Amino acid sequence: MKRFEPQEEPRRGRLERLDYTGAGGVRKHARVYLPFGYDDAPARRYDVLYLMHGGGGNPEHWLELCPVQNMLDAAFAKGEAAPMLVVFPTYYAAPPSRVPGEVDPAFERNSVLEFQTKELVQRLLPAVEGTYRTFAAGADQAALKNAREHRAFGGFSMGAVNTWCAFQLHLDCFAVFVPLSGDSWALGPLAGGTRAGETAALLCESVREAGFGPEDFHIYAATGTEDMAYVSLTPQIEAMKAIDDMFRFREDRAGGNLHYLLGQGMDHSYEDVCQYLYNYLPYLFRGFQA
Repeated sequence: MKRFEPQEEPRRGRLERLDYTGAGGVRKHARVYLPFGYDDAPARRYDVLYLMHGGGGNPEHWLELCPVQNMLDAAFAKGEAAPMLVVFPTYYAAPPSRVPGEVDPAFERNSVLEFQTKELVQRLLPAVEGTYRTFAAGADQAALKNAREHRAFGGFSMGAVNTWCAFQLHLDCFAVFVPLSGDSWALGPLAGGTRAGETAALLCESVREAGFGPEDFHIYAATGTEDMAYVSLTPQIEAMKAIDDMFRFREDRAGGNLHYLLGQGMDHSYEDVCQYLYNYLPYLFRGFQA
């Protein structure tokens, strides 16, 4: 696995705060990373990655707890990946009144479902893509769906739980998914490990029910051998591999639609998942390029 080392990069993107109205009329915000040169080419359109924090987090957590902004700057400046917008939202309706890292599974799962069913597509996507130059021709649902191949959803830990939920519910709006150190909780907390076969079958069926097939999505999953998510995510990925008419696993990240990066000795931290994202970044939208 290629490692990113923080470095001085003069060609820096910038961060903006985007305020919007979330589900139930709650005022919320997301942080939006705009790559270097965004203002210099007003006709250029950008792919967009929505990147979710873990349990107890907020829109600033990725930015504060790992060098993700420096990594994006360097990867784009060196031509390792095509510049894209990166949106850092939160799935909480309000800041959680708990110590970060203390996860109440029922509270977290309900928060994920609330965000996914009432806010992500209905509120957040229109706010972002009605403001910035993405490939969506407008902020209405038809325009958002027409640009699905230029949109990815990913996240760390509970952000990965969000990602699997987005895969199950919103294939019509997203084509790329990046679950980092977290399994699907569609059948309950940590069910990717305890009910791996059923979880994989449910995810497969969600693709069919949405009218899509194996050529219509890409999944870039990852965790570490010392990560607490290893015991739940790995069985789920193995069960998905077995459904090979839908989930086409490939070691080569440029082929197939299912990939699994395992970091030897890496644990449950933003620093480590930032490395996974660095390795996947060049491939996220490559599968849909002409």
